[in-house]
Amino acid sequence: MALDPVAYQPYNDPDEFIREVTDRIWVARDIDHIVENYEPDSIVHASLGTVVGRDGVIEGSTMRMAAVPGHIGQAEDVVWEARGDDAFLSSHLVFSADEHLHDGRNIRVRKRTIANCLYRRGRMVEEWVVRDDLADCLQLGIDPDEAARERQFQGYTGSMTEAPPKDVLLEGVSGPRPDDFRPECEMVLDFIEQVWSQRQLNKVNDFMSRDLFLHTIGDRTVIRPERYQADLLEMVGPFPDARFSVLDVQAHHAERYAGLRIAVTWTMNGTYRGTPTFGPLTGKPVTVMGVSQFLIQDGRIVKEVRVYDEISLRAQINAGREDGADVAANIY
Repeated sequence: MALDPVAYQPYNDPDEFIREVTDRIWVARDIDHIVENYEPDSIVHASLGTVVGRDGVIEGSTMRMAAVPGHIGQAEDVVWEARGDDAFLSSHLVFSADEHLHDGRNIRVRKRTIANCLYRRGRMVEEWVVRDDLADCLQLGIDPDEAARERQFQGYTGSMTEAPPKDVLLEGVSGPRPDDFRPECEMVLDFIEQVWSQRQLNKVNDFMSRDLFLHTIGDRTVIRPERYQADLLEMVGPFPDARFSVLDVQAHHAERYAGLRIAVTWTMNGTYRGTPTFGPLTGKPVTVMGVSQFLIQDGRIVKEVRVYDEISLRAQINAGREDGADVAANIY
């Protein structure tokens, strides 16, 4: 089924729509365009919780721009997929290399953000956004523990509190999806289940190229299967019972972005009772929302870009100890 142009007008396709709308708001600083771009009752799920209503997006965007007035982000990838004939779900990977004035010095900070956006008839309906705020801390010399203590985890509502989809290839949290690139999508889901959740780390070689790249939080790049295994163990070590649920999938092939990419919105649910990476253990559950974009070539994963917010995860753990911030922070 062809996508009706009403889904992305006045642009040529969803890719251009996402890139130009984002540039207008975040580079040209037309914050008021959010009024035209978002539905009044739009929903945004971020790492600190859920924002309901367009006003929260406007206020949050204003605060973020004020904090880094010279911010410029650029589309590194846009993985989009139709949702019916008048809507699409996009996974927008944004790379930024900004200069922050910190302690009287200009410091360059590289980081990635992924915003998964459900647009219907050209208007934002629901969004899932994750930022690598650990990269800010590491490059600016800020203690991640101190940064986390300034944040308050406010919790999720709506689709983030519901059971994960039974057949995400048929219908994700954004709605029914086209049955495109099924073998590759099934391969990625098998990879997440077997390697991530079941910890069959030896199977990394069955799914991924030897010369793999993982771009992950803290502006780190990992290469080769052995280091991918080590990075995954570091991620789940504090949460030894962690299991991953897939909320949505979109797949898109474009030469501009090196071929077939599959974007996966996921949650990690586990108990902080393992390695005490984030301070004293609490024995309490946490939910981490993340997005991964996988590049598939010749039937294998050759690259993953994974974004989630470790600082907000620390804030969630602090809330379990009842030693988090007293004032609610900007969720968006």
